[in-house]
Amino acid sequence: MKKWVDEMKVGPFFVAEHGPNLTDMMYRGEPSELSMRVGMAQAGNVQIELIEPTTQRPCAYRDTVKPGTVGFHHMCVWTHDIDADTAYFERLGYPAANIGRAGNLRFGYYDTTPLMNCMLEVLEYDEGAEAMFKKIAEHGNNWNGDNPIRAIEDVFN
Repeated sequence: MKKWVDEMKVGPFFVAEHGPNLTDMMYRGEPSELSMRVGMAQAGNVQIELIEPTTQRPCAYRDTVKPGTVGFHHMCVWTHDIDADTAYFERLGYPAANIGRAGNLRFGYYDTTPLMNCMLEVLEYDEGAEAMFKKIAEHGNNWNGDNPIRAIEDVFN
């Protein structure tokens, strides 16, 4: 995050730890666990999400960005029917690498690397998540460089 703040002038980043709140996790069709630290910021119309997996288990993040390296991992879109999307992507040959829940929010990472050299994340639409993303964007659009790394709980302050 510090490099993004210092070199790209992107911020502020809102940091969250995910682990126990991630449920119903599957990795390539098998039950799994997932934990990570995430920093989210806004750069114009683009949300920047820096993810550090904190699990040693196989996961979508480690499939394309090996431990100890950095790289572009995914793009993300909203959906209203993640089950239909999962079936669609699998018919096309892009399996779900990870699929699960973060609270009420269902998400899936589809292995679209043969098509676009990255994964595609699909989030099932949730008003609370949309409100949080809009607040992160507001903070980014009005950011003066102060307090560049913040807790996720500070989004609505």
